[in-house]
Amino acid sequence: MEIKTHKYPAKNAWAEIQKRAEFDVSSLFDTVRAVLADVRACGDEAVRRYGERFDRVSIDDLKVSKAEMDEAVGLLTDELKASIIEASLNIEKFHANQVIDARKIEIREGVTCWQKAVGIERVGLYIPGGTAPLFSTVLMLAVPAKLAGCKEIVVCTPPDRTGHIHPAILFAANIAGVEQIYKVGGIQAIAAMTYGTETIPKVYKIFGPGNQYVVAAKQLVSLTDVAIDMPAGPSEVAIIADADANPAFIAADFLSQIEHGADSQSLLITDSEELAAKVKIEIERQLEYLPRLDYIEQSLSHSGIVILRNEAEMIDFTNGYAPEHLIIQTSDYKNIGEQIINAGSVFLGPYSPESAGDYASGTNHTLPTKGYARMYSGVNLDSFVRKITFQELTREGLQTLSATICEMADAERLSAHRNAVDVRLLKQS
Repeated sequence: MEIKTHKYPAKNAWAEIQKRAEFDVSSLFDTVRAVLADVRACGDEAVRRYGERFDRVSIDDLKVSKAEMDEAVGLLTDELKASIIEASLNIEKFHANQVIDARKIEIREGVTCWQKAVGIERVGLYIPGGTAPLFSTVLMLAVPAKLAGCKEIVVCTPPDRTGHIHPAILFAANIAGVEQIYKVGGIQAIAAMTYGTETIPKVYKIFGPGNQYVVAAKQLVSLTDVAIDMPAGPSEVAIIADADANPAFIAADFLSQIEHGADSQSLLITDSEELAAKVKIEIERQLEYLPRLDYIEQSLSHSGIVILRNEAEMIDFTNGYAPEHLIIQTSDYKNIGEQIINAGSVFLGPYSPESAGDYASGTNHTLPTKGYARMYSGVNLDSFVRKITFQELTREGLQTLSATICEMADAERLSAHRNAVDVRLLKQS
């Protein structure tokens, strides 16, 4: 399949090239609302009913048992278990470094303020289990949740046709210290975690990727009932490369991202026509031995190569695109990296593939897509905490601030605010 190539486009044409595949979930809202309302009213009975309808599986006990957790250990190779453990340790090490020691600060004499981070008491993690069992996402979400001090972590993931959860998902959950795992997928899982059922507890914030129905459900429940991690769209990568880059590496990164799904997108951004031509050849060669060709071929239709005039244009184009993942393979990749202001996660140099961040380098792979990197961060330790501010004023400290407080309260015509100061300082009028 021919990959679209845009040669030296004018800046006023960039926005059109940067468009993602359409991911409008509003057409699904009627279906999603009906399921949400049904689960809210009927609880477990509705959850089971939709499991039979959508996942074609009948589940008696929605909660994964300890016996099932124990059995999962024996169903995995020692090599995979070791890999999951190592990835978990790396993720924990990176996120533990995000803990901020918020010290008390004396703003003025007698006026002390500070901040305390408190873990969200109950969080819900949605783990897809359809075309690929994303056990790595269990680690990416549960490990920082534990570090943040979340007291209760609820995992929902769809079972297979036999009513079982993939053993790697169960093993990863066990390693991360998750004890509540439920065999529920799709809209009904989001509904169950939002409203609570007889079996599945209500949570305060929901994390995790999913199909279009899951995305639509998260959008709707976030309006009034629960917080969510971030808006979501199809996965994407941008690759900045110059003439010195390795075409085989570029092609591999280009293809690895678009195997996620038919709506995924890869963009190569380069100032070298020669490199672009070599990468096209490499993509065709590597396609021959990749198994998920159906997804890749569909994604190639809205992926492409953008040839620009110089490094400055490549940086401007990338910041305008605001990619979920950004790989920089140029001779001066560190310098370019410093100039990137809109990206979810950046991979520097020829030996930093995006798959390292997806699994084991330690950074989080739950990232803003569809240009949301302009205003959202990826999931991190702060995603799982609330920050409460404290202040303590002595009488002398309040006296110091009283004129400022009262002047501002009078200007806003909020007399009771002034009065709260006056009564303390015995200056009632």
